[in-house]
Amino acid sequence: MKNLFLFAVGLFFSMTASSQILKPVKWSYAAKKTSKTEATLYLKASIEEGWHLYSQNIPDGGPVKTSFKFTPAKTYKLNGKAIEPKPIVKFEKAFDMNVGYFENSVIFQQKIKLTGAAATVKGTLEYMVCDDSQCLPPETVEFSIPVK
Repeated sequence: MKNLFLFAVGLFFSMTASSQILKPVKWSYAAKKTSKTEATLYLKASIEEGWHLYSQNIPDGGPVKTSFKFTPAKTYKLNGKAIEPKPIVKFEKAFDMNVGYFENSVIFQQKIKLTGAAATVKGTLEYMVCDDSQCLPPETVEFSIPVK
């Protein structure tokens, strides 16, 4: 009976440990009007220590690059592409190439032209993260950013 109890406890802890979902990136969003007809969106990734998030500018054959898709709306228009700070660039054996990535945190910026009184910018972003021993599957996140 004691062995059965120990087996059950061990099974419980192994199932609990294996069911933990890794979420090393948390996203936050903000918008700032720069004039009556323009604003800048800020999409910030806070990255847990030991992990890195890839740049938007990754050559084919590498990891999944960070990308943004904005849902078209009558209240705003994109002004150029999303910009990012200068990434760390290193050779990664897993991809056999130099790749750009960010550690700790990164803020992507997207300028928009406002065509309505109030806008809410919606869309999705896709990203991939790795640490020294593993890469997580790409993840898609929906966002909604009010511009006031």
